[in-house]
Amino acid sequence: MYDAFILAAGFGTRLRPLTSATPKPLVPVCGVPMLSYSLALCAANGLTRVVVNGHYLAEALESWRGQHEGCEVELSIERPDILGTGGGLAHIAARLAEVFAVVNGDTLCDVDLRAMVDKVPAGGAAMALRVHPDDARDKYGVVAYDAAGCVTDIKKLVVTDPVGAEHRDAHFTGIHAMHREMLKHVPEGFSDIVRTAYIAEVPHRRVRAHRHEGTWLDVGDPAAYLETNLAALRGEVALPLDPWSRAADGCRDGVRASAAGGGFEGPCWVGERAFVQGSIATSVIGSDARISAGARLERCVVWDGVEVPPGDYCDVVFAGGTPVQI
Repeated sequence: MYDAFILAAGFGTRLRPLTSATPKPLVPVCGVPMLSYSLALCAANGLTRVVVNGHYLAEALESWRGQHEGCEVELSIERPDILGTGGGLAHIAARLAEVFAVVNGDTLCDVDLRAMVDKVPAGGAAMALRVHPDDARDKYGVVAYDAAGCVTDIKKLVVTDPVGAEHRDAHFTGIHAMHREMLKHVPEGFSDIVRTAYIAEVPHRRVRAHRHEGTWLDVGDPAAYLETNLAALRGEVALPLDPWSRAADGCRDGVRASAAGGGFEGPCWVGERAFVQGSIATSVIGSDARISAGARLERCVVWDGVEVPPGDYCDVVFAGGTPVQI
């Protein structure tokens, strides 16, 4: 029985063109695939039996079966059609633990999954909620909860009367935990878990709020992707695994020369077998990448195996093909 379900089937539309040939959960942050961070989060919370769903570019996920980041990973490939956040769970309901966590494969966070799982009432669920940044209320909507810790309003899709004071300062992170019985509300085929199971159970006060005040990064579009890499590079956010432990070269601060005659001005994360003849500052260079002499990079991300020609670059993602200027 699986303790956790990682959502990895989506099309990554907002992140294109970076997801044109790579599924969003395998997009690297500081040289490490996002799926690795999600699995490390599950393992850190003792949820080591994990199923990952896939649909878009699902063949890229096949190598993730088995042991990864301390988890035993199985795949649930949705064919011919994608099943959504509800249908994907219902499709494998018989293989899920009585209470399980759901983690987005396209966000980086340090949510306490174990504490969230422990809040799940019989037949209900718990939602990880995050206080709105000043500019995010319109983007994410409001999920409210009352003095008893029960969710009372999910973006006006479902509303119930609060008990005591009501808090309206948070949004849903997409991370939640559920009792398997909740899936009785989910129809066959494509469906949304909020618009089915959650709408059914909020009025019965069986959905609890789990307030999260730590790291939560939505890698939704190319600009957010670059900023997430830079935040991880500078060590500004708590992550479930340390990407610096997987760097082969570079520097966290200061200035130093590369083995190939280039230069680093930290922080710079450099992967295995990368060949750096140019100069890089506050950038991530993937494994087997080549930075040509005469190339000067600042606040850039270069994916594995990409060659960067001479020139000055700032706020650029090199993912193969045409560089993406942010």
